[in-house]
Amino acid sequence: MFSGSLVALITPFRDDAVDESALRAMVQMHIEQGTHGLVPVGTTGESPTVSEAEHRRIVEIVVAEAAGKVPVIAGAGSNNTREAIAYTQHASACGADGTLHVAGYYNRPSQEGLYQHFKAVDAASELPIIVYNIPPRAIVDISVETMARIAALKNVVGVKDATCDLGRPTRERLAIGDDFSWLSGEDGTAVAYNAAGGNGCISVTANVAPALCAELQTACLDGDFRAAMKIQLRLMPLHDALFSEPSPAGIKYAASLLGLCTPDCRLPVVPLSAGARDRIEGAMRALSLI
Repeated sequence: MFSGSLVALITPFRDDAVDESALRAMVQMHIEQGTHGLVPVGTTGESPTVSEAEHRRIVEIVVAEAAGKVPVIAGAGSNNTREAIAYTQHASACGADGTLHVAGYYNRPSQEGLYQHFKAVDAASELPIIVYNIPPRAIVDISVETMARIAALKNVVGVKDATCDLGRPTRERLAIGDDFSWLSGEDGTAVAYNAAGGNGCISVTANVAPALCAELQTACLDGDFRAAMKIQLRLMPLHDALFSEPSPAGIKYAASLLGLCTPDCRLPVVPLSAGARDRIEGAMRALSLI
């Protein structure tokens, strides 16, 4: 249902408030440069540190600005099932095309608890659901068997996979079947993930290199992995530089170099070191982005 280059949108701030003008401009940039979908208020959108009112407003702006030109998968994840349901219902009321739901971080649910969480979210709305499996941040890993159970729910249509396990899409495909979206959550392994059965990436790098990321994903969808790898080799230094220090400090600094927004993040994410800034700037210059 969802495929290609979907951007994990940053949330621009100015004077510690959401910069709504910058957010609208970024949505238009992505539409113009070929991004296949928008994912606001995920981890890269600083969902842990925006208020409930800000979260809702960001989704409203992105949906309105996209105006149906590209799909919007609204971040709605929480380790509080009631909150996840409330954000899902808000996204549905706004006109979003789907929601992204992370596994239960911090409270470390069992595999049965994970299933029951997604079952409750699934029952609360008709919106398509992308399951976000990211053990490095959430601690828990959604097993292949549990993913297959979750995939059988009526609204679950895909996974954002940040397990760093390139065997995962093949094993999940055997358990689930072909009617599912397998989206990488790791820019650096996105081509390899697609070669193993994936069909897209929810990308951080696409915030500042949308055209290149869209070209890479289109090549993968066309089965031209040789062309995709040529682009990936060019992008890899930027992928690495953006994550040299805790995200989203890197991608917001890169966006600031393009004049898209300020580099401001909310605590506990702090500004980049001089070395990280130099590394990002060098990678962007090598790609002629600046």
